Amino acid sequence: MSEKKPYIVAEMSGNHNGSLDRALQLVDAAADAGADAIKIQTYTADTMTVNVDHPRFRISSGHELWGGDHLYDLYERAHTPWDWHAPIFDRARERGITAFSSPFDRTAVELLEKLDAPMYKIASSEITDLPLIRLCAATGKPIIISTGMASLHEITAAVEAAQGAGATDITVLSCTASYPTPPEFTNLRRIPVLAEALRLPIGLSDHSLGIGVPIAAVAFGAVLIEKHVTLSRTDGGVDSAFSLEPGELAALVVESERAWQSLGTTRIGPTEAEREGLRFRRSLYVVEDVAAGDPVTAANVRSIRPTGGLEPDTIGAVMGRVFRTDAAKGTPLTWDLI
Repeated sequence: MSEKKPYIVAEMSGNHNGSLDRALQLVDAAADAGADAIKIQTYTADTMTVNVDHPRFRISSGHELWGGDHLYDLYERAHTPWDWHAPIFDRARERGITAFSSPFDRTAVELLEKLDAPMYKIASSEITDLPLIRLCAATGKPIIISTGMASLHEITAAVEAAQGAGATDITVLSCTASYPTPPEFTNLRRIPVLAEALRLPIGLSDHSLGIGVPIAAVAFGAVLIEKHVTLSRTDGGVDSAFSLEPGELAALVVESERAWQSLGTTRIGPTEAEREGLRFRRSLYVVEDVAAGDPVTAANVRSIRPTGGLEPDTIGAVMGRVFRTDAAKGTPLTWDLI
């Protein structure tokens, strides 16, 4: 069990819908919900791809959210303008929440360094961009690596690249890069496998609907949960369909901590919280007033709550015996009474 509750990251992505005011409202919503951090993405359409209208630059027509979209147009619509970064970081600091980003090229890292970004997130599709990983790691700041689509070999190469460039604080996120992700493809059982293989903290970047998957991930040892957030799914937006609304994010914060607390220890036996309950186990009691010489019968002795009398399983041994003394209703049955 991790010594700290899961770290909750609210991913803004393109859910600002092209409005700085909405972006700042998302920062406020994340802070109000109790999230630990708000994350953005630092790129432009030109740093992500080129403006070429060719099938290889289009998302497949069958994609649930972005079918047929031209990559350049999608990134142009979804990107967070660079002059918004400072206001977003400033608002986060004002609200007591950490702001950081996923950079996608050298110019993004340079911008984020000027803003004193406290950590860097490597997006799933960039896990094979080892020069970018080394560049982020060379800052000496914590690195979070998302692993959607990646093989164990690719994940290991990314981690080794970060470590080789000086990173000492690395968290790896189990991830399925499908938008939205059907729960059956989240494969949470790989979380402890990654932890064993990499000897690093493992979290979850989740694109499924709701909070059930990330709560379950905590039971498998996830130390960080990243979920996309929006002010309202009905407002639309590139990622809104699989994003949490503010109330759901608040529920994730509360329930993930409860899930973490529930892990406890491997000890089997009564807990301190059960001490009072132990008093109300059953035992044998006199349930009707009796006089010395009366026989013990099912009418005057029964197994009831609380403890104090003989164990319930002794009922066969006491039936038919005789009371030595008078006993009032509610007296625990002990061997000295019969």
